[in-house]
Amino acid sequence: MNFDLTDEQRMWRKAVHDFVAREVKPKAHEVDESAQFNWDAVRKMGSLGLLGLNVPEGYGGAGVDAISAAIAIEELGWGCGSTALSVCAHNGLGCAPIALFGTEAQKERFLPRAASGDGGLSALALTEPGAGSDLKGGISTRAEMQDSEWVINGAKMWCTNASIADFIVTLVRTDPNKGSRSLSMIIVPVDTPGLHIGPPEKKMGLKGCPTHAVTYEGVRLSADHLLGEEGLGLKQTLIVLDGGRIGIGAISVGLAQAAFEEALQYAKERQTFGKHLADHQAIQWMLADAATEIESARLMIRYAAWLKEEGRPYTKVAAMAKLFATEMAERVCRNAMQIFGGYGYSREYPVELMYRDARLMTIGEGTSEMQRMVIARQVLTQ
Repeated sequence: MNFDLTDEQRMWRKAVHDFVAREVKPKAHEVDESAQFNWDAVRKMGSLGLLGLNVPEGYGGAGVDAISAAIAIEELGWGCGSTALSVCAHNGLGCAPIALFGTEAQKERFLPRAASGDGGLSALALTEPGAGSDLKGGISTRAEMQDSEWVINGAKMWCTNASIADFIVTLVRTDPNKGSRSLSMIIVPVDTPGLHIGPPEKKMGLKGCPTHAVTYEGVRLSADHLLGEEGLGLKQTLIVLDGGRIGIGAISVGLAQAAFEEALQYAKERQTFGKHLADHQAIQWMLADAATEIESARLMIRYAAWLKEEGRPYTKVAAMAKLFATEMAERVCRNAMQIFGGYGYSREYPVELMYRDARLMTIGEGTSEMQRMVIARQVLTQ
């Protein structure tokens, strides 16, 4: 592949970067301190195309390629981890399943409003109290057909965007006797009776990205809320998560880039022992390692996005990119704090927030351990 961006992609990156620098980054500290979602910025994202990255133009989306989508998510991560994660989950986990597997009627009903910024965002509910990585065997939320309606009962947790979403794509067990074909996805509008969204989780970081437990008590939906074919929910989920790994990796690159820039500037300004921090070899090596790892992760993310855009298998590469980028971001943010010294531990400086936000990335959408399992399976079966 050609690693050079096209002129169109470069213009897109600049447009998104300028928007984030103006509307998102200045509010990152406030978003974290108040634990409030940045609706002011997100409402303006629809016209730019940031809420329809995975939505075709015919349904009001941006119609951008996968590399451009990754660029946008990286820039959002550079600005604010909380805002980036909510927008990434909206695009890659909430809208993407409908764009990929939905009927024409479902696409026309849900996607234009989701991409516009006029309504709420979207969400995907997978994880349960007893089922995190074990989706195939651990899902207990049930959907049964009664009088031509799906009736859903169960509980989900760690559902990103639940309280700010118009709909939640929910993974349910529709037939416990069909093994890997026992799971299905159902689109659940949040105003459906019986759907209850719990209070926001109190988290270490990403406080402006609302995360909730969700319970389903006799939620009744017409049959046309089934997403795609019954029994294909596990397959659909794995496809969606492949794309989601690119998104999480891109956020991580953005967070690392932001921390690196802060550390670099501080190292040039701060003086110790009669010279600038940047003149100490120990600091130079930290900065050199950070610059190298950030660029490596960025290229891995774009390679995975390119494979996705080309319609080629990208499961292994996406897992590799997510694994490397998320663990890289934690190292870079940690070393940025180290360069700041005591100030790095203070909430008055942004690197401690970046570190807290980056910490989730090695856990969400598949832990580092799960990524290694995915990579190992791919390598061993080649």
